[in-house]
Amino acid sequence: MDIQKFVDNSLGQWRSQRSAHHLTFRHFEAVESLIDIVALSPDDAAVIDLCNSYNIDPAQAVNPFQMTWEGHSDWDENAEIKGSCILVPIPDPTVHNRGKLLRDQGYAETIPAAGDYHFTDDGTFVLLTSYDNAAAEEKIWFANPNLRFRVSLIKTSQGSGVVTASFSSEIRSLSGK
Repeated sequence: MDIQKFVDNSLGQWRSQRSAHHLTFRHFEAVESLIDIVALSPDDAAVIDLCNSYNIDPAQAVNPFQMTWEGHSDWDENAEIKGSCILVPIPDPTVHNRGKLLRDQGYAETIPAAGDYHFTDDGTFVLLTSYDNAAAEEKIWFANPNLRFRVSLIKTSQGSGVVTASFSSEIRSLSGK
């Protein structure tokens, strides 16, 4: 697996079921979402702006994409869970299957973020991101082309304690194909 194949495999609409354990609050949460992942052109203004904000040459960007989501939680049924994020992979030219993933909005904190990604020998995508007040570790792998799994850990900023742990199963929508 490499970043181009991973992004290509991820494009489309996904139905996601996430189970989260918020250790700080001693609370379990179930979240159902629709996630849309669409390719962006490397010369898209938002891609160029994001690269420039990290002083990275936009020509290094590979398979930029946008992810939007909308869902609901059993924790607060009135809360609106929706958002959008631009993601720009920047492969490391010297180390195979490693690089940076730029985001205009992070996962653990809603601020721009740059994480370090790599792929394990079995093709699992691993993303490690440090934020101002937290750190996130995400792992995504495909069971088959239309089923993927995601595990996320939100840790304290020092990485010494887990605040939230979640597991998601995501099924690609095949309607219209």
